[in-house]
Amino acid sequence: MRAVHFGAGNIGRGFVGVILHRAGFHVTFVDVNAELIDAINAHDSYVVHEVGDHGDDITVTGFDAINSQADPEAAVRAVAEADIVTCAVGPNVMKFIAPVIRKGLEARAPEAARLTVMAVENAIGATDQLREHVVEGAPGVADRAVFANTAVDRIVPGQDPSGIDVTVEDFFEWAIDRTPFAGDEPRIPDAHYVDDLQPYIERKLFTVNTGHATTAYFGYRAGIETIAEALERPEILAAVEAALQETSKLIVDRFGFDPDEHAQYAARAIQRFRNPALPDTCVRIGRQPLRKLGREDRFVRPAAELAERGAETDALVAAYGAALVFDASDDEQAAELQQLLRDLSPAEFVTQVSGIEQGHPLFDTLTAAVATR
Repeated sequence: MRAVHFGAGNIGRGFVGVILHRAGFHVTFVDVNAELIDAINAHDSYVVHEVGDHGDDITVTGFDAINSQADPEAAVRAVAEADIVTCAVGPNVMKFIAPVIRKGLEARAPEAARLTVMAVENAIGATDQLREHVVEGAPGVADRAVFANTAVDRIVPGQDPSGIDVTVEDFFEWAIDRTPFAGDEPRIPDAHYVDDLQPYIERKLFTVNTGHATTAYFGYRAGIETIAEALERPEILAAVEAALQETSKLIVDRFGFDPDEHAQYAARAIQRFRNPALPDTCVRIGRQPLRKLGREDRFVRPAAELAERGAETDALVAAYGAALVFDASDDEQAAELQQLLRDLSPAEFVTQVSGIEQGHPLFDTLTAAVATR
């Protein structure tokens, strides 16, 4: 069995790659980072170091790598011959890998089984977005693939770039929507298939991602380097807990999760952030602030739904306000964010960046947060 994974970075090797390896797939990593591709091809194994109470070292074998910029035809051939294609490139990059997937589907043998395509991204409906890019201008290729949304959760911190081994936390979750497969799901023992993916996506996004980003932005504003150090500050810990209390209310009300079990899930997320063996930084977790301030992302989406229900949003709006200070020098979106804050009025910023129009119950509070940043 063969799998192609776009994005040979830490998540690709430390999460998707190891799970597909343990499921019996030969994994071909596809990326445009020539140095990384060369490093992967220079080795016949790498180690995933899990850190935590139940951690282990997992040796991954049976892989190769393709530089899709230098050899796009090789990437197309790999897709054409694959059983599964996955990606972990970031939602904004999926449109750039879509043409390779499209050409691979077009080159696929007519008698071949349909290709499983799954986006392993921190976004709601990421595979749906990828599907739109793939079938653009060639709708017939949709019949040659099964596109399945997924919900994923594993903390993979920044790594030493000198090697290809990866350090990750020992916790992970990969939930896959089984409905597109009509009873013929790929065998991936470390993943679990569910009939309704939405609760898992939103629980993870609005707990783990919201909490992680809240920690990062309050920590960055306080001049703190790491996520774990930020949570040692009582006022930052309280801000994170308050934000997750608000998202917890929404998640429990919408999906019927047991309140006590969800409270334990949220508390565990914070404990995962505090793991000293995962020395992640506030700058790395805070990257791409414009995406994180978007209408469907970790702050605005839950705050908007809560506001529409007449519920409290003070903690989420405070986290939104903390994000406005983020100006890491090597992050293009941070520079763009600061330019927009200079160029736009608070009301214009809220509408343009966060998609909240005047008259929405969240509009005034977000506008005030921008005005008083």
